[in-house]
Amino acid sequence: MVYWAPLLHFYQPPTQLHWVLDKVCDESYRPLIEVFRGLPKAKVTVNINAVLTELLEDHGKLDIIEGLSDLAENGQLEFVDSAKYHAILPLLPQDEMKRQITLNRGTNRRLLGRAFAPKGFFPPEMCYSPEIVKPIMEMGCQWIIVSGVACPTDWPTNIIHEISRNDQKLAVFFRDDVLSNRISFRNIDGPGFLEHLRQLNPKGGDAYVVTAMDAETFGHHIKNWEKLFLLEVYKALEHHSTNLEALQQRTALAESHLELLKEAADDEKVRVVTISELLDLFPLGTAVEPKLSSWSTTGDDLAAGNPFPLWNDKNNAIHQLQSEHMNICIDMVKKALERANNETSKYYADIARGLLDRALHSDQFWWASRRPMWDINLINRGLMQQHEALLNAYKAITTSDTSEKEKTEYYYLEVAARDLRAKIRDQLFRD
Repeated sequence: MVYWAPLLHFYQPPTQLHWVLDKVCDESYRPLIEVFRGLPKAKVTVNINAVLTELLEDHGKLDIIEGLSDLAENGQLEFVDSAKYHAILPLLPQDEMKRQITLNRGTNRRLLGRAFAPKGFFPPEMCYSPEIVKPIMEMGCQWIIVSGVACPTDWPTNIIHEISRNDQKLAVFFRDDVLSNRISFRNIDGPGFLEHLRQLNPKGGDAYVVTAMDAETFGHHIKNWEKLFLLEVYKALEHHSTNLEALQQRTALAESHLELLKEAADDEKVRVVTISELLDLFPLGTAVEPKLSSWSTTGDDLAAGNPFPLWNDKNNAIHQLQSEHMNICIDMVKKALERANNETSKYYADIARGLLDRALHSDQFWWASRRPMWDINLINRGLMQQHEALLNAYKAITTSDTSEKEKTEYYYLEVAARDLRAKIRDQLFRD
């Protein structure tokens, strides 16, 4: 038996425009929910970053929240944890990582209800570094999914490796990058996909494969792909399961059909499951340490020591300036919260904290990557969000009773951030 565990990643940035959200909901999210409603045996693992859940609430799209929650209540869908504002976790200090994960769980539990009971963790863009493990373990997650390119050992098909930290273990699933990308870029159809799965384990026994891609692939990026691919695959699997169940019922009345039932069971070669179900189906392997990587990282990137090329490319001048600016903002907000000691300074510090959470989203870096993503307005929009957080943080510091010496130090830090913003804009004008 080959067990297929698909994951769909739902995300929109906090800067998303209403008309774009409308379009994505109509083209992708609602049709996907209808696919699963029509096929009660279909299963899927879902990450929905809480920034999107909140956007759906704010924009009056509660039917999507309720639809996903209902599917989870019915046992068809399992939710996973992530970072609320889709920040690239390896680029953040650990306290900021933990905050993003905590905010994600709190918002999703409020909006998705008891159906949101995550066992697994999806790091945004599957960006992995050893530093992200501790806050994930502290949240009680049992497993993490990372890119296949991160696998440091023989490709696991019938065992599940673990990441070890002291006495704690975190199961790690590696996405089949090649197969996932073939689906994402419409380089395989439903029958071809099923045949590919059937051939994954030619020697017999059990094996598993994990695919993961943006939910928006289906219907938004590729028109009607939720019907032309997902619906076709799920219907084929459900048809076989229904036939097998009918055969089981008939066998209860006719002992002579037992051999026929056995043959039908042996012929069933593919079954769809949630990722957490794999933990009950396969034994644990050895302790491994995945490579620093993302689901967009290539082998050449790893060889060049460039694990996060779309968000922190060491050869991308804008990325490096963005990173410096973000770190100054984080430092300034942290100092503002530490030093705020009166009503005015606390007011500005709290504003800064809330603004910074949103300003850490990944899109501003992605649009500066030039692989091939490039958009000066979206780069600038993220920069302005960080600037607003810094503005309020510095105001909190200057209205506190912090020493004049320290206020001067943070003034120079604000000037440095101002210079970084100017350099980034100079790059935007020049390119």
